[in-house]
Amino acid sequence: MKKHRISTRQMALNAMLVAMCTVLAAIALKLGGNLKITFESVPVHIGALLFGPVDGMIIGGLGTFLYQVLFSGYGITATTPLWILPYIVCGLAVGAYAKRRDYSLSRAQLIFIMVVSELAITLLNTFALYVDSRLYGYYSAAFVFGTLAVRLAICAAKAVCFGVVLPVLLRPLRKLLRRA
Repeated sequence: MKKHRISTRQMALNAMLVAMCTVLAAIALKLGGNLKITFESVPVHIGALLFGPVDGMIIGGLGTFLYQVLFSGYGITATTPLWILPYIVCGLAVGAYAKRRDYSLSRAQLIFIMVVSELAITLLNTFALYVDSRLYGYYSAAFVFGTLAVRLAICAAKAVCFGVVLPVLLRPLRKLLRRA
């Protein structure tokens, strides 16, 4: 079995991406109720596209865990793993897809994997909200599912934007990493 080796530069970049994920989650645009626009998945995408699924999962898991503990206002609860899971899955999916294509994705492939991962995040967050609301007694179908169509539209728009912007961000990072 091949070991996952990591350079000091890669570890430092991963740590910065974890911090970015945490901060981007904390500065989300909250539009009332359960509707919020966040860009916390961008650092997860970057790490996964540069280094693969293991790094993507670590960035997504640690970044959202730190957000949950430091900024969510709820700390660690029974459903904390469910709120972290979407970003772990995102890192896994994007990283595995990128690795399978030798980290060389066309714009169409990049937009495709962004749509898939953002859709997975939205659906898994909806599941987490459902379980959380049932467990803690605030369930209402309107609250949990009433904004799902809007959230899915936001997720699709974000995915297309990420597919357009990420190549511009990744080019200099890849050059920097090659120099190492």
